[in-house]
Amino acid sequence: MNDFVNLEQVLFIDIETVPIARNYADLDEKGRLLWDRKVAYFRDKEADPSEWYSRAGIYAEFGKVIVISCGYFVSKLNDEFVFRVKSFCGDNEYQLLHDFIEMLKPNFQFVLCAHNGKEFDFPFLARRILINGLKLPKQLNNHGKKPWEIPHLDTMELWKFGDFKSYTSLDTLTYVFGLPSPKDDIDGSMVGELYYSGGQLSRIVSYCEMDVVSVARIFQCYRGENPLKDQQIERVE
Repeated sequence: MNDFVNLEQVLFIDIETVPIARNYADLDEKGRLLWDRKVAYFRDKEADPSEWYSRAGIYAEFGKVIVISCGYFVSKLNDEFVFRVKSFCGDNEYQLLHDFIEMLKPNFQFVLCAHNGKEFDFPFLARRILINGLKLPKQLNNHGKKPWEIPHLDTMELWKFGDFKSYTSLDTLTYVFGLPSPKDDIDGSMVGELYYSGGQLSRIVSYCEMDVVSVARIFQCYRGENPLKDQQIERVE
C-alpha cells in the first residue's frame, strides 16, 4: 500500500487546537450568539450552549492552532532512515502559521500526511491561515482541483479500504500494530485545559510530536516496512 510514494517526500503532520477563548463567558456578545447557533445543530435541546464550549477548539471559526508538529524521513549513508521532527508552537497563531508556511515554500514536493487529516488537520489549517490574513501554501490550496489531484494522504482513510461506516483512532491503530501509544501522558480532550492553565505548552508539544511519530510508523506498517525505532528519531529546532 502506497509503496509508489517516495517516503522522503511525505511530510507527516499533526496539530493541536484550543478554543479561541478560555471560557464561553469570555466571548463577546456576537461570538456567544454565533456559538449558540452552531451548537443548536448537535446539542441536547435542554442543554445550555456554554456546556458544549469545550468542543469549540475543533471548529476553525471558534478555535485556534497552538502547535503544528511535522516529521520527515531522511536517508543516511548506511541506508537507514532517520526521522526528523520539528514543531511550531506558541500563543501567537499568526506567527506559528507564518513560520509553518515558510518551511513549506522551498519543500513544494512534500505530500502532507496526517491521521484524519482530510477531515480535520488540513481544512482547519487552511481556514485559520486565511482568517489570519496569510496566503495558502500550495500544499493546502485545493481550489479547482479534482479529488485525485489533491496530494494529501490520510492514514485513517487508507485504513478504511472503502468502508465508510466507522472511525478508527490513532491510538487504536498503534495498539493493533503493536506500536507505542501516543496517548500515555495526555489525550486531545485535555489540551485546552492544559493550555489555558499555563506552563503546559511544552507538554502539549511533546504529545503532538508523539502523534506525528505514530502516524509515520503506521504509514510504514501499511507499506509492509519495519516501523521507526526510537533511536532513529531526531528533534530539530
